[in-house]
Amino acid sequence: MTPQLNWYSEGQGPDLVLIHGWGMNIGVWQDVIPMLSQHYCVHWCDLPGYGDNGGISATSLTDIVELLLAQAPPTAVWLGWSLGGVIATQAALTAPSRVTKLITVASSPCFMSRMDWTGIQPRVLANFQTQLVTDFAITIERFLVLQGLGSRTAKEDIRQLKAAVLSRPQPQLAALTLGLELLENVDLRPSLVELSQPWLRLYGRLDALVPIKTEPVLSAQYPHSQSYVFADASHAPFISHLDEFIAVVSDFIG
Repeated sequence: MTPQLNWYSEGQGPDLVLIHGWGMNIGVWQDVIPMLSQHYCVHWCDLPGYGDNGGISATSLTDIVELLLAQAPPTAVWLGWSLGGVIATQAALTAPSRVTKLITVASSPCFMSRMDWTGIQPRVLANFQTQLVTDFAITIERFLVLQGLGSRTAKEDIRQLKAAVLSRPQPQLAALTLGLELLENVDLRPSLVELSQPWLRLYGRLDALVPIKTEPVLSAQYPHSQSYVFADASHAPFISHLDEFIAVVSDFIG
């Protein structure tokens, strides 16, 4: 029997699923949901091992996607932030009839730097993995700093993200470890040709985790997709540029 995740819903209209990123929880959507729920039926949940779903475990990307699809609306737009973008993309590939449109926010089909790809340096993720074992709080603090780097509102962005994380139960170490493994090993680039849904990629020009150099590469390789760059944003444009974020997302969903 598939474990049941705790889901939340608000609003009326087309269904929209929100997926948070690594080390975070549903608290990050606290400003987004009231605005989006004016036009859409918004659905959100903590990922397995996080927040309200801390008692549910997953051992792979496939596990996570299957758990989400088991309770997600029959059809919906899926929006994923950071690692959540990878999860949403895999859901779109796994169940194309269930995901009508895909929105990835400050995300990448391949987070790790490779010979032919710009991404996070291996030593950065290795350091996070080492630190996780000894001090979760410091690890998340450093990750939050990375998320805000470059943004003109970095201090406020980090403060909001930190408050969101600390407002809910601490994630399980196994879930954090799996997340780092996914960031290190998952490369969805070869599968993206199979995406049939409209796809919107949102970027922060100053993002230290998802280099803006990847945007034109994906635009050239996957011309069926659309992209939008928040000129003064870093890794969390839905916090630093909330009104602009809502406008762009709403225009794409229609």
